[in-house]
Amino acid sequence: MVSVLVVGYKAFELGIFDEKDLRLKMIKTAIRRDLIYLLDNGMKWLVFTGNLGFESWVLDVAKELQEEYDLQLATIFLFENQGENWNEVNQEKLDSFKKVDFVKYAYPKYENPSQFREYNQFLLENTDGAYLFYDEENETKLKYLYQKMKEQKQYDIKKLTFDDLNEIAENFSEI
Repeated sequence: MVSVLVVGYKAFELGIFDEKDLRLKMIKTAIRRDLIYLLDNGMKWLVFTGNLGFESWVLDVAKELQEEYDLQLATIFLFENQGENWNEVNQEKLDSFKKVDFVKYAYPKYENPSQFREYNQFLLENTDGAYLFYDEENETKLKYLYQKMKEQKQYDIKKLTFDDLNEIAENFSEI
């Protein structure tokens, strides 16, 4: 996988409301491990959609890894006005999505529901695979995109699972 789409749970879906939450340290440990694996296996681009939670955590780790690896970062926002009503802390995170190697907006603003389907199809057609934090047992609206990923021919999916996090938690005292 050369270009990898990053999608996953939002912070509120995991009950994480504070950057000092211990679970976040474990999640970022798993992200670092997975990104290094992907980089060692040919990944050159991470593609974000600009969502808070998993995507912003991956972005944080990826920016650290750029010091050691040749890694390009892209954000393709669904709408130009994404995040305009977010609070100040989240505006800073939004700003970090805009300070990457490549930034584009799919649409100026919301006009109709087909934009979501077209946007998802564009993302899938223009990436080789995905790095996904999602569990079918804990469904969110990501289930539709995940289903489309599984239907794509030769589309690799690297998943971060709750089992991965439990394994890291068991060994967390060593980290």
